Amino acid sequence: MHIKRFAEAQPYEAPNHRGIVGLRLQGFEEGGPKNQWVGLSQILPGGGAGPDSTPFEKVYVCLDGELTLIAGGKEDVLRKYDSVTIAPGEVREMINRRNENCSLLVVIPYPPKS
Repeated sequence: MHIKRFAEAQPYEAPNHRGIVGLRLQGFEEGGPKNQWVGLSQILPGGGAGPDSTPFEKVYVCLDGELTLIAGGKEDVLRKYDSVTIAPGEVREMINRRNENCSLLVVIPYPPKS
């Protein structure tokens, strides 16, 4: 078992993100998960990411607030406890169009080892 306290979470910045404060909850540390890392993103009003894609799948879980997702010409809104899987190579954009912060749990596999 590997417990990591919230106070130990380290901030991280992701490319092509704006108005987002990210904290790594688990991953990239001794004793942590072997297959994926877990982050908590606080998305400010007007903040978002993309449009872009990654070569691996991602899972987002909306913990609070609302987040608009745009992919494949379709637009949808995640609300509290809604989740989405973004497929490898799928181009997506996300935008917080509300005046409240959005809290998003992010689960992403580790990058492939070169």
